[in-house]
Amino acid sequence: MFTLITGRTLEQGRTMEIGKFTKDYMDRVAICEINPEDLKKIGVESGSNVKVKTAYGEVVVKAVSSNTTSPGVVFIPMGPWANMVVNPDTQGTGMPNLKGVPCQIEATGEAIPGIYDLLKKISDKTFEAKISKPEVAVSGRSETYSNVVCCFCGCVCDDLEVSVENGKIKSVKNGCAISMAKLLNYDRERAYKPMVRKNGKLVETSLEEALNEAAKILAEAKYPLIYGWSSTSNEAMRHGVYLAELTGGVVDNTSVSCHGPTILGTQQAGVVKATLGQIRNRADLIVYWGCNPVYAHPRHTVRYSAMAKGRFVKGRKERKIVVVDVRPTPTSKIADMFIQVKQGMDYELITALRMAVKDHTIEAPTVAGVPREKILELADMFRSARFGVIFLGMGLTMTSGKGRNLEEAIKLVQDLNEWTKFVLLAMRGHYNVTGTNEVIVWLTGYPYAVDFMLGYPRHNPGITTATDVLIRGDVDAALIVASDPASHFPRKAVEHLAKIPTIVIDPRWSPTASLADVFIPTRYVGIECEGVVYRMDGVPLRAKKLVDPPPEILSDEEVLGKLVEKVEALKLGR
Repeated sequence: MFTLITGRTLEQGRTMEIGKFTKDYMDRVAICEINPEDLKKIGVESGSNVKVKTAYGEVVVKAVSSNTTSPGVVFIPMGPWANMVVNPDTQGTGMPNLKGVPCQIEATGEAIPGIYDLLKKISDKTFEAKISKPEVAVSGRSETYSNVVCCFCGCVCDDLEVSVENGKIKSVKNGCAISMAKLLNYDRERAYKPMVRKNGKLVETSLEEALNEAAKILAEAKYPLIYGWSSTSNEAMRHGVYLAELTGGVVDNTSVSCHGPTILGTQQAGVVKATLGQIRNRADLIVYWGCNPVYAHPRHTVRYSAMAKGRFVKGRKERKIVVVDVRPTPTSKIADMFIQVKQGMDYELITALRMAVKDHTIEAPTVAGVPREKILELADMFRSARFGVIFLGMGLTMTSGKGRNLEEAIKLVQDLNEWTKFVLLAMRGHYNVTGTNEVIVWLTGYPYAVDFMLGYPRHNPGITTATDVLIRGDVDAALIVASDPASHFPRKAVEHLAKIPTIVIDPRWSPTASLADVFIPTRYVGIECEGVVYRMDGVPLRAKKLVDPPPEILSDEEVLGKLVEKVEALKLGR
């Protein structure tokens, strides 16, 4: 029996942006990293296929020998293959258990399934790639843009330099590997015509017909799910919130697959925060807890934290770096101290650190696999810092404890502020997921999982979260905008999504688009149209338009505005 954890990797992110239907993506994501000792025990060679079994499903992936994976622990990158076997239980938070899942591994002669093979296991719909090229070649001026806002992760770096030639992006400076993959491949794996499902198959249609069909689905639904938003603009989101209110549905965002528990912990305890600029200029102690920014946020350490040259802290030599994680990572290689915590025991370690900071006696010789002496040393390092920061990742949100882990971490930071200056910041993964929380808070008073069934907003994570309403089968229709839940939700949630009428509004073709009943292509925010987005620290930035969009393709904001008008006509007779 092994313990399965999932997470982002650099190659998972890079190949995802090149295309989820490419062989390269499958080769990088349909794998299982296993310690060499464990490979010998189960009699499997690196590079051969294995079947991973949990209480929630099974999947065939390729075994890869990894010295960074501890004995007894295996790692599968986040994606469609991992989601076939993860625990869908959200423990009242909306965040499934994507880490710490007991599993069995055995050798197999079965082939690794492709994405459509996985979808066929959960639905009898007809799946086919509708990837195409624009009928009219996009042309335009040649220009170099500076101070471009990146449209990949929550860092939202705003110092990119992008060169455009004849209407296409040709080169990118200052971007990370994943940012460059997205900007240079934005026009791959796209569909340029609206589609509706007729006689079981998606067929091209006019925008007007697609909008009419989408409006009919939403107007006739008793309880629709309005979900996504992390890769679109704040301006588009206001339409989504209004659609949920208009239809008596629930509006939710991708916080349920990343930092929803962080928000719950913040609601319970408050939080001491700072901007990335303040951290860059002042922090002399950086702690990465349950995150691996070298892979997931490649420029974070260089531009904002560990390696960054600040005004008062000149760079790496004037900083102490601590990494707390369940296994060694590329980020731990740059650390002054690496603390390897037992899977699922972060809460216990944080509590012990609080005790040490307050000079209480820790009687146990080890806590969460960490020697008492190391805990005392870490507490002393924390208290000695002039300005410290803890960056929290999904190692805390996706495992048992969830929001309680974050609540305890916040209290640790509050304790430390009795000694020195300390702040905490969540490592938000999706492009504009912070903006989705901000906008939905403005409009409803709640950051995510907002239910309008009774005509006014209610917030009840574990009940009104997207994952939970899908797993229970509560919703009878779905509108998915700028997101791909079929690639990131547990199998049980995707099974129900495939059963109900689903509308997908997205610039790119995706597994979720493949199971849709209505698909409407749109422009990329930050590439083909402007829009306001939020950095992970809550700083708003305006993303630029770099190239002209394909003919007749509208922005998310424009499409949703037209959809609102049609739903109003059906629901209110306007």
